[in-house]
This record gives sequence, structure tokens and C-alpha cells, in this order.
Amino acid sequence: MPGVRTATVGSPSAQLGAQAASERLEPPRVYRRVKLSKDEPYGEKKSPPKYTAEFRARGVRLYKDHRADYASDNAAYHAIAPKLGCSPDSLRVWCQQAERDAGERDGLTSEQKARLKVLEREVKELRTANEILKKASAYFAQAELDRPFRK
Repeated sequence: MPGVRTATVGSPSAQLGAQAASERLEPPRVYRRVKLSKDEPYGEKKSPPKYTAEFRARGVRLYKDHRADYASDNAAYHAIAPKLGCSPDSLRVWCQQAERDAGERDGLTSEQKARLKVLEREVKELRTANEILKKASAYFAQAELDRPFRK
């Protein structure tokens, strides 16, 4: 693989040392390749691809145009999604959201979801600010009580 360095664990000198101490019962040494590339470290998950609004609208339009050619919605999703290069579940979610936006399906529209997200963020910020003010007032109240009395 170009751009990927590998290191081998274990060395020939370690093998010779193991042969010299063959009286001891040791498991055989295992050679393995360790990936040292910084491009894809182990344990990190890739985020899902971000699709543009135009791409989503094209997928929904394709689904609506060709839905009659298939026996079920699921069959249509599974046939059309690979042609677009996305998962069938992504296409299904886009189509359902387009139906909600058009008023054909119950649920929150895209505008309502965006507004709800903004309001939830604002509530979180206000709660954080409120908590900071409570702690500050408690701190200054305690400082006032600890101050020596003046006549």
C-alpha cells in the first residue's frame, strides 16, 4: 500500500534467543504488521458523507418519477439508491422529509426542525448563563458574610 508504513514485531535475533532457550516452554513468536499511517488511525469512525440539498432533491425526484415501476417503496429505495451512490435508508429519510415539507405526511417540517434546533440551543445557553449567575451570587454572598463587621 503506498503511503502506509509498516513495522514488523519480533526480530531474527529474538528467534535465535528463543531457540537457545528451547528448554523453556514458550509460545511461538507471532509476527504481525502494525499500521503506522496517520491517515486512518485505529478506533476513529468516519463521519457519514454530507449530501447537498440539490443532490437530495434529485434523489427525491428520481424516487417520485420511478416509484410506479416497483412493487413497493422499499424495492424502489433499494433500486434507486445505488444509482445515486447513497444508502437506501438515506433516500427513504429524504423522501419522507420531502413529504412532510409538502404536507403529505405528519411530523415536523424542515423549517420547524431548524427553528426547534435554534430554540434548544438558546435554552441551553440561557441555562448555562443562569447557572453561572447562581454560582457567582452565592460566591459574593459568602464573601459578604465572611467580611469583618465595620461600625
